Amino acid sequence: MSRSAGTLTRADLAETINRKLGFSRVESLALVESVLTHMCDALKDGENVKISGFGSFVLRDKKERIGRNPKTGVEVPITPRRVMTFRASQTLRERIAAES
Repeated sequence: MSRSAGTLTRADLAETINRKLGFSRVESLALVESVLTHMCDALKDGENVKISGFGSFVLRDKKERIGRNPKTGVEVPITPRRVMTFRASQTLRERIAAES
């Protein structure tokens, strides 16, 4: 698979679906978009997303806390927010470790 300068793109995923599964380019891109939209909607609705053998996208609510400006040392409040983290599956970690 030819990839864009070190970054895997939607087009790269669609191209792989096109080559390996035989869908048309339009159908392949629509499939990629559909999966990504479904994942985004689930995360937006507060659900975690787990892809077996790949990893999990997990939402966490962070409480308000006091931070410090590193240049001035002035304390500033950091507002509460929701953050998303990614945790790679054991399978993915092993595959990456085997390649290095």
